Amino acid sequence: MICLNALTIAGEGGKADIVKPMWGLGSGVLEIALPFEGNAYRVIYALQGGAEIWVVHAFQKKATHGIKTPQREIDLIEERLKRLKEILR
Repeated sequence: MICLNALTIAGEGGKADIVKPMWGLGSGVLEIALPFEGNAYRVIYALQGGAEIWVVHAFQKKATHGIKTPQREIDLIEERLKRLKEILR
């Protein structure tokens, strides 16, 4: 429910308190941080053209080295963004 609220706020042009930018992935790529029962979950979405929201990836964050997002998750997000952009050209 919290994630849906954050995406609804994004659809209305705002940004929820639990959202932060995903640095290094381009403008408009954002991360929703969801704590649940002692675990951390992330939902990555991209804003396109002001009217579209693409939910690109969701995963349980299992940090092995500090708080950084694992590289395999970043690689997957980058690949999905690339494929979406190619499809919509």
